[in-house]
Amino acid sequence: MRIGIVQFPGSNCDYDCLHVIRAVLQVQADLIWHEETQVTGYDALVLPGGFSYGDYLRSGSIARFSPVMRAVTEFADDGGLVLGICNGFQILTEAGLLPGALLRNSALEFRCGWVHLRVESVKSPFMATYETGQVVRMPIAHGDGSYVADPAVLNRMRDNGQIILRYCDAEGDVSAAANPNGSIENIAGICNENGNVFALMPHPERCAEPELGSVDGLGVWQAMVLALTSVPLRV
Repeated sequence: MRIGIVQFPGSNCDYDCLHVIRAVLQVQADLIWHEETQVTGYDALVLPGGFSYGDYLRSGSIARFSPVMRAVTEFADDGGLVLGICNGFQILTEAGLLPGALLRNSALEFRCGWVHLRVESVKSPFMATYETGQVVRMPIAHGDGSYVADPAVLNRMRDNGQIILRYCDAEGDVSAAANPNGSIENIAGICNENGNVFALMPHPERCAEPELGSVDGLGVWQAMVLALTSVPLRV
């Protein structure tokens, strides 16, 4: 099993993800520079958080045109598992691998802190270790995390179980007070129609060890490995 972490100029959570996969999960992982044009030999891909290309023009809009993204798109279209975290979420929407878009936080402020999330769907293989309705706690750190999508797109996503996580309070109540960025319907994480591409604004790599204050994010990584052990590895 081999997992690739796509590294863009400005990525700053790449080594955090590398640490979790290698040291916590004991799985082989490599950094893939954005100029690579193929991802052969990898069984899953991670697009980490950060500020790719300095977030110029719009978060993720330049990274979307990096040479590696053609290979990432082909990998995803072929059913490969792709995880996007924060800036990775932004890049995946810009690339059209996920519906909707991420805009400036409604308060026009960078938000950094812990949030609670309610699991709305376990459609994606990345959520296999969680239960619908479960409340988890993860950190966020973003300035462009307000998720938006057309009403017709949102309706389709609801019907397909593509809305995976919503911001909530500690009791699991979804409200405006629990929404850190103005995201429509408190959406914090979504997947594509097939479930193999999943992205979220919170950082599961920053809450995968007890020393970090929470292990609620570890399940995302464990579910990825679980999914890979149940299917033939890619060659």
